[in-house]
Amino acid sequence: MTVALASEPQSETYESESALLMAGRPVANIIRKRCNEEIAALSERFSILPGLAVVRVGDDPASLHYAERITQSFSAAGLTVTVESLPPNALRAMLQAELARFSALPEIAGIIMQMPLPQQIALKDVIDVLDPEKDVDGIHPLNAGRLVLGLDSYAPATPSGGIALLDHYGIPIAGKSALVIGRSDVVGKPMAQLLLARNATVTIAHSRSRNLPQLVHEADIVACAIGKAGFIRGEWLKPDAAVLDFGASMVDGQMRGDVDFDEAVKVVGAITPVPGGTGPVTSAMLLRNTVKAIRRALRA
Repeated sequence: MTVALASEPQSETYESESALLMAGRPVANIIRKRCNEEIAALSERFSILPGLAVVRVGDDPASLHYAERITQSFSAAGLTVTVESLPPNALRAMLQAELARFSALPEIAGIIMQMPLPQQIALKDVIDVLDPEKDVDGIHPLNAGRLVLGLDSYAPATPSGGIALLDHYGIPIAGKSALVIGRSDVVGKPMAQLLLARNATVTIAHSRSRNLPQLVHEADIVACAIGKAGFIRGEWLKPDAAVLDFGASMVDGQMRGDVDFDEAVKVVGAITPVPGGTGPVTSAMLLRNTVKAIRRALRA
């Protein structure tokens, strides 16, 4: 079966046995277009726009890939990106010094701390020195708390991109049963909050959840963010469910998601491919958050 993507020219098609493939690029292009218009308007008013700092520790392949994608997309939009790569054995003091430096620099509007963090560094070590006004990935308690309360905040880019994908492809959220697999502070928990804010009935599953296959089978929307390639089997999924696969594991040189795609695509109604699904939209949502931070920094 050939499935044409929503809002895309009919000449661009993707092969699927049954499911609508929620490709990220069309969604990302719409978001970037709006951001580019805002950046152009700001550039007419200000000679120099502050940029983004990306801080990372170690050499996680998925993290490296994401940093490269950020640099490319921001450069195309005319914004500067400063990438600070610290060695895997970097200690807390070294990381905090870099974060404090970027927090104080007026030429930096936004800061993203890439995950995962090494064992010797805790998330608390990051938020202790990160300026919440520059926290464009929404990991600071002030932004996380504002998200919970439904107030204006920097919502994390990855789950925000998931909501954008569901909206673009016409997947209903209100009143639906949604299962979030994974409870990380940057994807799982905020994903649950964003779905809840859209009136879904939300369940969070994790490593200690019992009878995960049954929980998956009961969900209309499944959002996976556990980092285990192919862990979610197609037979677990509810027919016609919508699946957001945030997984990005490297297996034999190829990126794979948390869901066994070849099985799932025969069962579900809609699914994001890996790569090419949630990833491009995450980068675009980060750009949107950074434009918001630039406006705040310039009081524009």
